[in-house]
Amino acid sequence: MQPMDSDHHFQYTFTNYSDDDQDYYDDAYSYDDCAIDDGADDSNVLVNRVNSTSDKSYLILKEDDLAQRYEEDIVKDEGQVRGSVGLLDVDLSVKFPEYSDEKAVVDCGICFESVRVGDTATCGCDHRFCKVCWKSYVCTAVEDGPGCLTLRCPEPSCKAAVGPDMVRVLASENERKRYDLFLLRTYVESNKRVKWCPGPGCEYAVEYDDDFEIGSYDVSCNCKYGFCWKCMEDAHRPLDCETVGKWVLKNNAEAENTNWILAYTKPCPKCKRSIEKNHGCMHMTCRPPCGYEFCWLCLGPYNRHDGRACNGYAKEGGPVHEAERQRELAKKAIERYTHYYERWAANEKSRKQALTDLHKIETVDLKTLSLTYRQPETQLQFIIDAWLQIVECRRMLKWTYAYGYYIPKVEEAKKTFFEYVQGEAESGLERLHLCAEKELQTYIINEDKDITEEKFNCFRIKLTDLTKVTRKYFENLVRALENGLADVDSHEGAAGGSSSKVKARKGSDQGGESSRRGSDGAKRMRMMGTRRPMDDTQRHAAWMAGESSSGND
Repeated sequence: MQPMDSDHHFQYTFTNYSDDDQDYYDDAYSYDDCAIDDGADDSNVLVNRVNSTSDKSYLILKEDDLAQRYEEDIVKDEGQVRGSVGLLDVDLSVKFPEYSDEKAVVDCGICFESVRVGDTATCGCDHRFCKVCWKSYVCTAVEDGPGCLTLRCPEPSCKAAVGPDMVRVLASENERKRYDLFLLRTYVESNKRVKWCPGPGCEYAVEYDDDFEIGSYDVSCNCKYGFCWKCMEDAHRPLDCETVGKWVLKNNAEAENTNWILAYTKPCPKCKRSIEKNHGCMHMTCRPPCGYEFCWLCLGPYNRHDGRACNGYAKEGGPVHEAERQRELAKKAIERYTHYYERWAANEKSRKQALTDLHKIETVDLKTLSLTYRQPETQLQFIIDAWLQIVECRRMLKWTYAYGYYIPKVEEAKKTFFEYVQGEAESGLERLHLCAEKELQTYIINEDKDITEEKFNCFRIKLTDLTKVTRKYFENLVRALENGLADVDSHEGAAGGSSSKVKARKGSDQGGESSRRGSDGAKRMRMMGTRRPMDDTQRHAAWMAGESSSGND
């Protein structure tokens, strides 16, 4: 990516910044002064941690919470529930009668044995069966799966339901747990505001309290798995669910295989089967039963070459020219898709590795650091916060590549600006990741035993500030992308319909500030034309400075 002039950063503002935020950024890469406040609580660098980018309200529910809500809902609409499932409103003592009279016997309708009434059970209807047959009937249904939740009286003509109270009496402990699991899963799946977390092996559910119409639905479960509550794909802010669906479908579709065949194979002129060239010479022979011999370059019969080269240019519109044109288009399409997909997949792989590294740090490295530098693990929370931010930023950066793939070709100004701010975000994240991964290891290993507590405190300041800066930058980037980079469009319109927003910023006399900035913004833009180019750190900070200046206009 080519560096851009410094004034570009000041022309695109997404949110307001405070002076304190800007001071944090200005000091983010300067660590000469390592003094820290002993009373400061460094464990709370990221208050909301991974959820910091979400303004929505959701609640993580455990199994006990779900069971309680299920009972509350049943009590609230007990009459309606019983009527809908055929659950008779009778006491448990009626279902399992206790008779002291041993002469009171009935015939079981399943095994046809005569048994005492006290050894029978019923759903509340008049059909009695012995408890042995009931246990076998219920246990078999539970083992068969969720169908046990709609279990009815064994009498074929009876619609009375077998309720949870009967199952808990007749089933074994393991079968009761299995039945309760089916019950909770059915409750969650029938509730419009509650869904199971799709994370591997996760048993949490998520209740989302919103109108389900607008905004982001990214959820971070307690298992550290992030997903979109609405479409149940991986968390994908800043992309909307529709675009994510298209991207996922494209990654899995056979269309890309078709494009590859079109780009890197040619059809046999005789049988039309696709052929891939796997040897050096241009003499091609189609596989039996066809066996046709032809030239790979011109697709003409090879026996007509007579040693002559087929290097003549085909007339435009001819069959050879059109086929070559289609192949070139297919190659370009594949190359473009591959560019975005490789970076999308690389960031996803890096995110998963960061989760693995985070687990090791939480379980092993924090204890080592605590002993080495005589600090409680609670004071080392800044390391966990940094890694959580890395995981979240890798996820967001991953989806920005899908975002870039779907920017229309005609919106060149938007694409140019998008690639610039995306590149700055990626550079900032790499700095944070490098600090949290490589530099942290030097303090963990401490081979020469010469790293003092004071040096470690300097590292604390550096990593804390990098975490804050990176989080702020990504929040701005995501917010801008969710708004469709509207600032680019508004500035472009104000510049008199210039085809390139970035180019419009280079001319100090072109004006074109939006109405909300007024004449002060135009003056500032002209002043920026005289600034000298900045280094990477200053350029990274420039966008943030634009945020602060917009709040003071």
